[in-house]
This record gives sequence, structure tokens and C-alpha cells, in this order.
Amino acid sequence: MTITTLSSRELNQDIGRAKKAARQGPVFITDRGKTAHVLLSIEEYQRITGNRRNIVKALAMSGLADIDFEPQGITIQSRTVEFL
Repeated sequence: MTITTLSSRELNQDIGRAKKAARQGPVFITDRGKTAHVLLSIEEYQRITGNRRNIVKALAMSGLADIDFEPQGITIQSRTVEFL
């Protein structure tokens, strides 16, 4: 794995170089000498995140409208509280 560091200016001037470097390993992008961002290939990102499904994708699943779902009703009662 190769780690590459580019300034924001270098990234803007040659994005192709950054994309090629990301295939070999992470690309650290600096702003004013401090690391501010990391560019990864999609494969590396998916490996790191473990391909976890996010809530947006889960809620957008097609075919779920056909599932019958009727939650049980509950009764919430209030009571008087005495403060000492």
C-alpha cells in the first residue's frame, strides 16, 4: 500500500494523478500544510466500512409495501406525582 500526500492546489491541478494514486492506497489532501481529507478507491472504502447498509437504503427497499404490518395499540395513562 502506497500513501500519497497532495496539497489542495496539487489536487485541483491534476485530479487524474490523485485518482491513480488512490488505486494504490490512501491519498491525504492537505490544506495549509494540515491533512484535511483522504481520498480512497471505492473498493477500499467498502472494505473499511464493511459494506454496511445505511438507513436510507433500508427504507428505500422495494417490495416492502406488500408486507402486512399492524402494530398493537397501547394505552398510556398518566398519574399524579407528589413532590416532597
